[in-house]
Amino acid sequence: MKTTMRTTMLSLAAVAALGLTACGGATDDPAASEDTSMSASPSMSSSMEESMEGSESGSPSASESMMDPAANLVGPGCAAYAEEVPDGAGSVEGMAMDPVATAASNNPMLTTLTSAVSGELNPDVDLVDTLNGDEFTVFAPVDDAFAAIPEEDLNAVVEDADMLSSVLTYHVVPGQMSPDEIEGMHTTVQGEDLEVTGSGDEMMVNDASVICGGVQTANATVYLVDSVLMPPMD
Repeated sequence: MKTTMRTTMLSLAAVAALGLTACGGATDDPAASEDTSMSASPSMSSSMEESMEGSESGSPSASESMMDPAANLVGPGCAAYAEEVPDGAGSVEGMAMDPVATAASNNPMLTTLTSAVSGELNPDVDLVDTLNGDEFTVFAPVDDAFAAIPEEDLNAVVEDADMLSSVLTYHVVPGQMSPDEIEGMHTTVQGEDLEVTGSGDEMMVNDASVICGGVQTANATVYLVDSVLMPPMD
């Protein structure tokens, strides 16, 4: 009897031990949990890698879609401009990074215009915020254009705030226009019309020749011109 009971108890103990082992393997065994999590990691890593690869593969196409600031340049003086200002904030590439008044202030060919629109020549005429605050097409007389005006006449304009503002805003047209769409009549911010004729190296704005046009800034398209444009006088 004793032998039989001992055998029975040992058998029950073995069964209980096997049951506990089975339950532990399903719920509490750390090694099993670790194996499960580790088996999931490769697929998660693969998904992340595929996602990152897809993102990276999209980057070049996004970069390629960005327009080259020099792509639409027209005018006989663009090569000379590039030679005079090959890099930096005043270059074609540099001007594309800033709004137009700021970009012009970095261009060594536009120092007089910059002084005129920034209140430096006449403190009652400061157009910087206006020019930087919307989209425009700007016809920008280079320094030589201002130098060609007799000093007495230029001083008379500078000293008259209304006249100076009128002259400067006559060089600005609302909206950005590329060289292939700018030909024709356009109403300026000043209120009067100007006319763009010709194309390529023979583009004109009224009687002024475009030196280099299609220069991009963050909010405007700029056409460097060789003469100061004067609005019609009543």
